[in-house]
Amino acid sequence: MPLISLADMLKTARAGKFGVGAFNGVDSHYIDAIFDAAKRLSSPIIINVAEVHLKFFELEDMAAYVRYKASASNLPVTLNLDHGLTMPTVMRALEAGFTSVMFDGSHLPYEENVRQTAEVVKLAHARGISVEGELGAVGGDEGGNLEGAADVALYTDTEQAVDYVRSTGIDALAVAIGNSHGKYKGVPKLDFDRLAVLNQRMPVPLVLHGGSGLSVDDFQRSISLGIAKINFFTGMSQAALDAMASGLADDEIARKYDHYLFTMQRVRKGVSEAVAEQMRIFGSVDKASHYAA
Repeated sequence: MPLISLADMLKTARAGKFGVGAFNGVDSHYIDAIFDAAKRLSSPIIINVAEVHLKFFELEDMAAYVRYKASASNLPVTLNLDHGLTMPTVMRALEAGFTSVMFDGSHLPYEENVRQTAEVVKLAHARGISVEGELGAVGGDEGGNLEGAADVALYTDTEQAVDYVRSTGIDALAVAIGNSHGKYKGVPKLDFDRLAVLNQRMPVPLVLHGGSGLSVDDFQRSISLGIAKINFFTGMSQAALDAMASGLADDEIARKYDHYLFTMQRVRKGVSEAVAEQMRIFGSVDKASHYAA
């Protein structure tokens, strides 16, 4: 099935009141694991490729592999640049066949965030590509620090969000409501009242970044209040590390010539199981049929 835009992916999810997981691809093992889970559960998927991870692989190589996997499946798939921070990287994604780019200008002064995001929207929409923007600051560090926490002072302002969406023309809005990247320090407490207001006032679907540490109820309540896309990576990474440790400690396969391949097989299975668990929580199981082939 050809890749679809984020706007089309989330329009259906929002109407059906389910969330679509946006799972980070960092190599072929992760990509294969995500597709394994999606095929097994007949779930739509969003593959995230984060700018901070581009020191480990080429963006164009990852895009080509995801496009191949999508074309060989009957699944609805969106390829999304996650936390695009620079215009050169955004342009590379637009030219490489991504169907969505997330431009993260949340670290910029508000007026500059609007200006740069609107510029990305103009370039992307001319190519039929969706844009996700972010307002407020999600806690933690997208660049790799393991633990993070949210700052109430940086939560998404509901009044400013109305102006931001109208001024930029984005297709989806990432919100800060108490969520944080990485493992959460302490117990996260989401501001559901703020989310309810944002959902009521926003003409576009909402996105939740930094879901680690949230309960099943947190996720499902968030989805009921307008969250249609949920980013998930830390849990996948932990599952991969656990599977790798298990493989390295297994004396039986350690004596085999292809010890590495057996270990990576475990990694693929572990990541796939972590992804499948989130699909069940997000309510996307058996929702692939909701999208036209």
